[in-house]
Amino acid sequence: MRDTLTEILLGLRLEGVEYGRCLLRAPWAVATSAQPAAHFHFVAQGGCWLRTETTGWTYLNAGDAVLFPRGASHVMASSQDVPAVDKATLARRPVTENIYLVNSESKEGDIEPDVLFCGAMHFNLDPLHPLIAMMPDMMRASDLAKRDPSVPALLEAMEREISLDRIGACGILARLADVLAASIIRAWIECACSDSSGWIAAVRCPQLGKVLAAIHTQPERDWSVAELAHVMGASRSSFNEKFSRMLGVSPAKYVARVKMFQARQWIARDNMRIAVAANRLGYDSEASFSRAFKRIIGHPPSEAREAEIV
Repeated sequence: MRDTLTEILLGLRLEGVEYGRCLLRAPWAVATSAQPAAHFHFVAQGGCWLRTETTGWTYLNAGDAVLFPRGASHVMASSQDVPAVDKATLARRPVTENIYLVNSESKEGDIEPDVLFCGAMHFNLDPLHPLIAMMPDMMRASDLAKRDPSVPALLEAMEREISLDRIGACGILARLADVLAASIIRAWIECACSDSSGWIAAVRCPQLGKVLAAIHTQPERDWSVAELAHVMGASRSSFNEKFSRMLGVSPAKYVARVKMFQARQWIARDNMRIAVAANRLGYDSEASFSRAFKRIIGHPPSEAREAEIV
């Protein structure tokens, strides 16, 4: 199971979009709307309340960190009764490229600020990838720290970097945030593997895990049911039955989805020509590829360049 997960996750990357150090003096409340990018928050000093559409209010102490892998909307506030303002309306001062500072003034005298380090990041996997789709709306680092000792160590490093306020702190924090977010996801995967079903259960299966790893690491290959059954070491009928039962979809449909997920990344991120993507994925014509793309993704590949994806 560990080898299979390693193979599938080898390509998982988090690419930073922007990072900010926010010094917020009570009373304050900031709303972050749902966005394609993942969101990350680390409470370096003070504390605050967090509310999501599904969890209600939760208090975050200094040293806490949360990750919203699919960019779910949420509110952070010094108190639950403070009206929230849109995060996009906060006055920002650029520090370096893609790093900003927010320093609010207090309405009630000289008050020590709550210090938050916030980040927005993109996964390099398609948002419809099974791994991304099955993640919870919010991951809290403290809930996963016992599983991965690197999580509290990274949080401590971020806290020190904030408190020392040294030259280049924001840049170093940005790199630490990338590693922390990846560590949170890894810890969640390891926790989820103990009692989950569906895709993770299939990855855990010694036979099906090899099949999934082969499909995800070689999306360009024109996989047939017979070839996949051979990878599993089973007959076509027994392979097809077990795959469909555990994944909830036929092998052919799963392969087609993975191909289209990869195609959308190539077209939207790498600016690859549609004809090149079609040929690379083994389609006889651009027209047949476009029909398959629209059926699975929901719009033609020509629109993928304009669509912002996670």
